[in-house]
Amino acid sequence: MKLPVLAWAALALSALGPSAAFSSTTRAFSDVGVSRASASADSDDSPATTFEFPPPLTRTQRLQRAAKFWSSALPIVLSYYSKDAELRVKEAFTGVSLTEEEEEVVWNEQHEKGARKLADTITSLKGFYVKTAQIIASRQDLFPPEYTDALSDFTDNVDPLPVELIKAVVAKELLVRGEKFEDIFAEFDETPLGAASVAQVHRAVLTEKYGNKEVAVKVQRPSIESKLMGDIANLKQLAKTFRENDALPLDYYTVFSELEKQLADEFNFLAEAVAMDRIYETVTRDENGLPCESPIVLPRPVAGLVSRRVLVMDYLQGVPLSRAAEEMLKRGINPDSPESQLFGRKLLRSLTDVFGRCILETGFFHADPHPGNIFVLDDGRIGLIDFGQVKQIGGRARETLSKVMLALDERESDTNPTDLDKIGNLALELGVELADGAPAEGPAAVAMWLFDGSVETLPGGYDKGELSPNSPVKALKSFPQDLVLVGRSSILIKGLSNRLGIPWSLSNEWAPTAKTVLEGNTQEPAAVKKEGKIRIRDVLRLLKGWSRGKVSRAVSRLPSPVRTKVAAVALRLQKRREATETNKQS
Repeated sequence: MKLPVLAWAALALSALGPSAAFSSTTRAFSDVGVSRASASADSDDSPATTFEFPPPLTRTQRLQRAAKFWSSALPIVLSYYSKDAELRVKEAFTGVSLTEEEEEVVWNEQHEKGARKLADTITSLKGFYVKTAQIIASRQDLFPPEYTDALSDFTDNVDPLPVELIKAVVAKELLVRGEKFEDIFAEFDETPLGAASVAQVHRAVLTEKYGNKEVAVKVQRPSIESKLMGDIANLKQLAKTFRENDALPLDYYTVFSELEKQLADEFNFLAEAVAMDRIYETVTRDENGLPCESPIVLPRPVAGLVSRRVLVMDYLQGVPLSRAAEEMLKRGINPDSPESQLFGRKLLRSLTDVFGRCILETGFFHADPHPGNIFVLDDGRIGLIDFGQVKQIGGRARETLSKVMLALDERESDTNPTDLDKIGNLALELGVELADGAPAEGPAAVAMWLFDGSVETLPGGYDKGELSPNSPVKALKSFPQDLVLVGRSSILIKGLSNRLGIPWSLSNEWAPTAKTVLEGNTQEPAAVKKEGKIRIRDVLRLLKGWSRGKVSRAVSRLPSPVRTKVAAVALRLQKRREATETNKQS
């Protein structure tokens, strides 16, 4: 039987939960935000004093919204069961089974109908359901193309709020007594850079008093929190209704219950600012604690201009990865050109390094990586935005994940019983549970499927394809929330490597970091001797990394014909290195 589309949606949505790791740090910032907000009420020139904020939904409106959701979502789910029953009855009466091609046509038509209905429902309801659309649209490797195409418009664009309302929110949250809006912002673009379900972002320029620099201003939609929490409650109830259905690979009721607890942090921009700084510190320091050039560019919050509902941060000039191909064509860059292939490899390497270090070294990582949050900057660098959804995993989970990486990297073969038993036991230690009757190799197959995209054949007879009826995903009975969020990162990177045609093993790439984590950092950093001197080789390594970044940005400014030739040479050299590394491993 085909997996119902709401089950696919639930699988993506299960990875949306932000961490609750900031409670103590958030309280430390809260008093500052409250004092600013309360003081702004006394400012006669504040836009907040002349603009009426939209009220929260009434009980009647919440009930109407829930009724509309159920009246739209339930028929979509039931239509899949109905179609499956129709095909079974037809086969029983006629004794004739559909061919694989005929069955594909039938289900493609079913997907078309379901996708249109789902798109119409989300367009009408907006709110948290927009996040459903964003995840589905960004996961072409997981969802049928009928759904990803129908929901692609939700990836970056939601109807923006009027700029007057946005300025009123900013004034209420940031202005202190006697301060005007123009005292903070020399410029404030009326057209937003983007509008999403929780917030929208405007480009602005700060006055000299606040640094005189270009910034992005993220502003939360008024009264959005109660609406979105009501939406997640509806999804939770839907999952509960189908909780005992064998067609669903996971217990999504438990997933949504966890999400309901964690979602509140996404409405707290103070927590997001803390997350931005914490991840920045991780990726801009090497294992010895020395400064290093980050593989990606992270925006930094502007001190003094952060509250629970407004976040002023560095502005990144570029386009989201979801529009990168379109932008390349505008610039006359062929998607199959050496420049494009070289950038794809750079993107793959950068995301691998950043997520590997964050997940294994600190356990604190960006939990919402999708093409709308990954930016291609004008100077060729890669940016990562939107830290509203982050996750902190515990030290025990980090240690076990590190052991999984080493076990996968050091295995003799994909079929060696001793290796499979070791990998499988570690996967079970993480909390993976398989359905009754699953092959003994199941836990090891799940680990290999998540963290080693270079494997040709999974053990236990499982298929690599996520949509295959014989995928390890379909055999899962329970999947720990921590691992779901880690899995989102690994699946994003795996999908990218597949599109580039590069066999990519995260376990192989993350193994050195995993080894360092397991060995512990009990010794004094190698870069600093007891007398406080710095080793020359560490300084040279730092300069090498810095110069590499400078050269890369310099190349991006070359004329197109020259840039293409340079990229072609660099691509040949990189492919040669990849081939050499592959030969060494084999």
